[in-house]
Amino acid sequence: MRLRLSLPTLIALALAACSGGDGKGAATTTTATSVTGDNGGTLVLATGGDADILFPPLVSTATGRQVVDQVYDHLAEIGNDLNTVGDVGFRPRLAKSWAWGKDSLSLAFSLDDRARWHDGQPLRAADVKFTFDVNRDPKVGSNIASLITSIDSVTVRDSLTPVFWFKRRSPELFYDAVYQMHILPSHVFAAIPRDGLRTAEASRKPIGTGRFRFVAWEPNTRIEIVADTTNFRGRAKLDRVIWNLVPDPQTGLTQVLAGQSDFWEAVPADAIARVDSSATARAVPYPGLQYAFLGFNLRNKSRDGPHPLFGDRAVRRALSMAVDRKGMLTNVFGSLGQSAFGPFPRSLSVADTTLRLPAYDTTAAKALLDSAGWKAGADGMRSRSGRALAFSIMVPNSSRPRMSYAVLLQEQLRKVGAKVDIDALQFPQFFARQEARDFDTILNAYATDPSPAGARQAWSSEGLTKGGQNYLSYASKPFDVALDSVLSALTPAERSARAHRAFQLLADDAPAIWLYDVLTVAAAHKRLKPVNMRADLYWANLADWSIPSDARIDRDRIGVAAAKR
Repeated sequence: MRLRLSLPTLIALALAACSGGDGKGAATTTTATSVTGDNGGTLVLATGGDADILFPPLVSTATGRQVVDQVYDHLAEIGNDLNTVGDVGFRPRLAKSWAWGKDSLSLAFSLDDRARWHDGQPLRAADVKFTFDVNRDPKVGSNIASLITSIDSVTVRDSLTPVFWFKRRSPELFYDAVYQMHILPSHVFAAIPRDGLRTAEASRKPIGTGRFRFVAWEPNTRIEIVADTTNFRGRAKLDRVIWNLVPDPQTGLTQVLAGQSDFWEAVPADAIARVDSSATARAVPYPGLQYAFLGFNLRNKSRDGPHPLFGDRAVRRALSMAVDRKGMLTNVFGSLGQSAFGPFPRSLSVADTTLRLPAYDTTAAKALLDSAGWKAGADGMRSRSGRALAFSIMVPNSSRPRMSYAVLLQEQLRKVGAKVDIDALQFPQFFARQEARDFDTILNAYATDPSPAGARQAWSSEGLTKGGQNYLSYASKPFDVALDSVLSALTPAERSARAHRAFQLLADDAPAIWLYDVLTVAAAHKRLKPVNMRADLYWANLADWSIPSDARIDRDRIGVAAAKR
């Protein structure tokens, strides 16, 4: 059957097929995961970019996060409905139960005494305290430091009882305590200076408690993990998982269609029919929390002052008005596209399609540039005080949609007098320059968290600190305050109303041009059975994916023992 469905229908089908669990209440006990059918098989994931590091507080790449999520674990796991308020629906992981203090400002976890690190050492409450201390230490520069500010401290009541202490009451305190932090082995990392964790060998050879254990990382080639056959939660159904690093999207898709790889996560809209007609693979739609945008760098590249063009709000708004967002969406995605409206996908609970964005109006855009002093010359190109209205768009050449958008943006912005160059880079260079804030504008795609708090990393002042991901250097106290108010709302209606106020402030400042929700359709080998593909992390339940014994091919028969090195 050919896939000729709109994106909303695709997502609805994916949600129906991937849901699991009843989501009722907080669990208080856990048992080892039961496995039905035969264990075994090798999953080869084709991916377009290498990991940056395999140390959870510092991982920034999708590939690194995918590996980390299999090797390490959380105290509790969010439910498939992605509820972030209270502890309803969260499932036990390293903690088998938890109890709130009478004042709701402390939370004690009871660790599962069966949990072991992959080197055989037992999990202890001291590991939980160590994890929090590392993530909050400025010397480390953790990516999640801005997301756990509600936690004041973590103490050790006894060897199996860490206690979280919070600064103030909030509906998302449980989420703050368990969603962001992968628990780290203190016996592995404690002796390493905090400012040396980024380059430590241990940060490239992780020892976790997850249902997979690390085997090998060959930079720019492959990463391999295997099932932890004695894991306290039950061994993974697959024997091993390999990330096969490919140079471009076409190669990744071709490998799946040829049977060389088993999964490619990003099928372009114009290739879905090709996958659907394949004898080897099938298209697998799944829910996602990703959105794409053109971001303006508000600071100059030396970081000592505002950007000469984009430090001016009027210029940002004028360029936003010069862009036909609907036309570009249809051009690139056809009927499968969805417009973005802010730093959120439409699947987020506080998504708001009623926000007032700068309207497409080239006449108004030109007038606003004129009033800001950018005058058009005989050739139609603008300048002010001898400086041309010229800049570059940095884009990863591994993303076909973003490359297409770069060309369309270049042409549309030329029509209002802006000279735009396209700076297409391979992902390692793209990532390095993003980290260094070495760009004028950037065509980026973010995967946000289930909570509105995810906006803190990329769009609030807190994200400007070391380890933060506010690469555009957008800073607004009114927005910071408004975003904080969203997180303290006690009802869904109140949360949505406050989110509207916060995101309207952001939209008015125009630090970015919101383009589209990322289309999430994968190509998967027909023998592969992916399950529970969550909207925030489709790979979250990778240990429960399977390959039926009667459908296995040669690479599925290697086994765990033979795969270990």
